[in-house]
Amino acid sequence: MKLRFVLLTLGLALSAPLAAAPSDYAGVIADRTRQTENRALDEGRMPAAVLDFSGIKRGDTVADWQAGEGYYTELLSRIVGPKGRVYGVFNVAFFKPDEWAKVSKGRPNVAVLAALPQALQFAPGSLDAIFTHLTFHDLFLGTNRAGVALPNPQGVLANWFAALKPGGVVIVADHAGPSGDITAIAKRLHRISANAVKAEMARDGFVFVAESDVLHRSEDGHETGVFDLSIRGHTDRILLKFNKS
Repeated sequence: MKLRFVLLTLGLALSAPLAAAPSDYAGVIADRTRQTENRALDEGRMPAAVLDFSGIKRGDTVADWQAGEGYYTELLSRIVGPKGRVYGVFNVAFFKPDEWAKVSKGRPNVAVLAALPQALQFAPGSLDAIFTHLTFHDLFLGTNRAGVALPNPQGVLANWFAALKPGGVVIVADHAGPSGDITAIAKRLHRISANAVKAEMARDGFVFVAESDVLHRSEDGHETGVFDLSIRGHTDRILLKFNKS
């Protein structure tokens, strides 16, 4: 069966102006149109520091890779403004249209890309940034939660490289993991080490730019699965930036 790329564009007239300057992170985060469930996560996720580190700016076209409940999609929508675009990217098996209708309401610069994993491909030169929050390690799981085979990680990263414009960036925030076999650690703990991310990105031509310890939590020993209630929501996290030179 030929895989088909599905593009769903969700958006209505603005209910709140996209007026924040790129540096006005406090205003972006205080936006009352954000979902209540997302706002409740702000303290642990430190979005102002993450957005500042990203360097994403007004007018950019950004892919929010495996965007979950739209936490960063909502924020990025305000950052890029009305002339920018944010794509919430999903394996179609996990896309929840009703929830994303709420995320997209009043955000006409937000669109959803939902497709089978093998069909999640971006057009060459179409993006200024790719943002992946707690999902980079998923590239190495082999299969997803639905038991569907995932694409080869190098194939995904090669497509990211082709999709970025020159100077485009990839932001990786993920649960910090121990050194060792990437696939085994991803499957067992849903974590990945900073060095492993750097090695994989370099293999596909990306240049490491910077890292931040703003999400570092010293009390996390990296050996507990991220869904364990003793650590869930409080993991040590890496934050890295790469570009396409």
